[in-house]
Amino acid sequence: MNFEKTTLFLTVKDYSVSQEVFELYYNEEYDMLVTHPQPSLTQLPRYYEDSNYISHTDANTTLFEKVYQIVKKRAVKKKVTLINKLSKKGKLLDIGAGVGDFLYAAKEQGWETLGYEPNDNARKIASSKGVAFTNETKNLESNSFDVITMWHVLEHVPDLEWQLDELRRLLKPGGIVLVAVPNYKSFDAKYYKNFWAAYDVPIHFWHFSRTSIIKLFSQNNFTLIKTIPMLYDSFYVSLLSEKYKRGKMNFIKAFYIGLVSNSKGMINKEFSSHIYVLKKGK
Repeated sequence: MNFEKTTLFLTVKDYSVSQEVFELYYNEEYDMLVTHPQPSLTQLPRYYEDSNYISHTDANTTLFEKVYQIVKKRAVKKKVTLINKLSKKGKLLDIGAGVGDFLYAAKEQGWETLGYEPNDNARKIASSKGVAFTNETKNLESNSFDVITMWHVLEHVPDLEWQLDELRRLLKPGGIVLVAVPNYKSFDAKYYKNFWAAYDVPIHFWHFSRTSIIKLFSQNNFTLIKTIPMLYDSFYVSLLSEKYKRGKMNFIKAFYIGLVSNSKGMINKEFSSHIYVLKKGK
C-alpha cells in the first residue's frame, strides 16, 4: 500500500496539546488525507496528554461532559442494537475500547466480549466495570471472532496496513467488522477547514473517505455491506471546532452547523462520521 504524501491539502494545528502545526496531504490512490509528519511510537503518548480527552474518562462535571455522557449512553445502546441485527451473538472484540461502556453493554446482551485499549487510565476504568482485556491482539487466535468493532480508532492506528491484516486474520470467515471514522468530505469539515476538530492532528494519522475505506478493505478480502451515518458526531465535532476557532464553545452555532451538515448529508451521503459495516469473505 502506497500512503506516501502527494498534494498538500491543508495545514492544521494541534489545538489540544502541543499547539504544533502539521500538514495534511492528499493521497490520490486512496482518496484520503495523510498527516505529516507522523509522530513516532515513542513520541505519540505525549500527544494524548490532554485532561479533556473525554473518551478516556468518565468525567461528568461540566455541561459539555454531562451532554457528552448522555449522548454516549444513547450511542452505546444503538451500537449494541446494531451488532445484534448484523450477527448472531458470539465473540466480540472491540479495538480501542476506551472506558468499556460498549463492551459492558454488549456483555449484558449475551456477547462474549474482549477489549483492547492501550491507554492505562481508560483500561483501568473499564476493568472496574468487569470488562476483560487483552494486552496484544497479535496473541489472539486467528479466525476466532464473529464481530470486531473499531469506534473512531482506525484513524489513530500508526501502522494501517498491519491493522487491516490483523482484522482479516482475527475475524471468522463471513464475520463482520464495524469501523467508525470521521469523514473529511462532510459539510462541517469543509465549513471549519483547518479548525475542524475531527482532523485532531497528530493523533489522527489518516483521514478517510468512503472510497478509501472500500479500496483499503477490499484489498483485504472485505466487502462493504452498509454505511451508517453518525448523526450526533456533527454536533459534537462542531462544538469543539467552535472552541478552536473562537476560543469558546458556542452551543447555538455548533447546533446550527451540525444540523446543516446532517441535512446536506441526507442528500449527498457525506456525513460528519460514518459507520462502515464490512464483511469478510468466506
